Amino acid sequence: MARPRQHAPDALHAQVMKACDDWLAVQSVHDLSLRALAREVGCAPSTLLKLYGSFNNLLQHVNVETLAGLKQTITSLSADAPEPWLRSLAHAYWHFAEQDCYRWKLLFDYPLAQEGELDQRQSHLIEALFTQVESALKEYQPTLDDLEARRLGRTLWGSVHGLVQLGLNERLGYWQGQQLKVDELLDQLVSTVLAGLRLREPAS
Repeated sequence: MARPRQHAPDALHAQVMKACDDWLAVQSVHDLSLRALAREVGCAPSTLLKLYGSFNNLLQHVNVETLAGLKQTITSLSADAPEPWLRSLAHAYWHFAEQDCYRWKLLFDYPLAQEGELDQRQSHLIEALFTQVESALKEYQPTLDDLEARRLGRTLWGSVHGLVQLGLNERLGYWQGQQLKVDELLDQLVSTVLAGLRLREPAS
């Protein structure tokens, strides 16, 4: 279902989200159950089922909050020019995932909502991120058309996401006995993509 039913107490929803926050601050969602969560907030599991419809829907509300938090982080970034903004965005994404890794992993360990208002809210937040990346790329290289910007934005962000995922799992490898740093690799990725865009020939 899209959200807690209208007759459900908002206070209980706030308690549930707070309990999820506390849990995900220190451990994985894979160790969380509806029964354990009900015990944390002091209610019966059936009460949470009436409120959310299913444990999966409950977790989707947590994902919406995570996406909203990520959006707020992005909105706070300086947008003076596309290149520094893209760099700041990549670093902000990494630090967001690093500092709240269990919450971040929940976004990708469970399928997102497939229908209803939760799906719309999640899709809107995700699309807003991509739209800002596309706009920055088009500002940097005005010869990009909408489709090219859309593809490149997703290619770039897919690469950023991959580096972040590997960084969290400490799978980026070593150089001269030192582990490769995610921040440095993100800078190299953004520099390489933008260098290619600078050399782009105007359409004839």
